[in-house]
Amino acid sequence: MNKILAINGSYRDDGITDQTVDALAQAIRDNGAEVEVVLLREYPIEFCLNCRECTQQPGEAPGVCVQHDGMQALIDKIEQADGYIFAAPTNVGSVTAIFKRFMERLVVYAYWPWGMHAPKFRKANLPKKKAILVSSCAAPGFIGRRVYGTHRQLKAAAQTVGAKAVGTLFTGLIADEPHAKLPHRVQAKIQKLAAKLS
Repeated sequence: MNKILAINGSYRDDGITDQTVDALAQAIRDNGAEVEVVLLREYPIEFCLNCRECTQQPGEAPGVCVQHDGMQALIDKIEQADGYIFAAPTNVGSVTAIFKRFMERLVVYAYWPWGMHAPKFRKANLPKKKAILVSSCAAPGFIGRRVYGTHRQLKAAAQTVGAKAVGTLFTGLIADEPHAKLPHRVQAKIQKLAAKLS
C-alpha cells in the first residue's frame, strides 16, 4: 500500500487549501493508498538557525539538525512516504511563512561543507518519488500559477526531498467571500490527480 504524506502550509481552518487537501486525500484513500495530513500551523517547527551543521554530514540520508523540535519526526515521515502533497495558499505572492519555515528546514537534504560554493542535494541522483502541488489565490488560477512564486516554491520543496511534481491544482478567485467552498470544477481534477499518487 502506498503511503502518501500531505504537508499543508495553510493558516486557515477549512479554507480552500484545507478543503482541497482533504478532498485529494480522500480520493487517494478511495484508490487504496494511505494518507497522512500534517498541518504546519499545528506542528512544532522552529526557524532554521542557518548554522549549516546538518549540511556538513556526508551521505544520502538527511543530515541531523541541532534543534530538537518536531522537524526530525517530520523528516522521518518524509523518508517513509512513497509520494507527497505539498500545499500552501498564496500570501503576498508567495507561500505562507510557515511553509517557508518548513522549506528552510529542508536544508538537511543538502550536503554543503564549508568551502563548497553550492550545495549538493542528497536525493538528486536517486529514483524520484511523485508529488502533487496544491495552492490557491485571489487572482484567476492560471494567472496566479504563472505570476506568483508559490508554484515555484512548492516545486522546489518537492525537488529537495527527491520528488517530481506530477500534477498541480491551483484554485483561483477565492477571495470573493470569507468562507469560500471548493468549486465543483475542481472535483474532477482532484480525481485525476489522485490517480497519479495512488
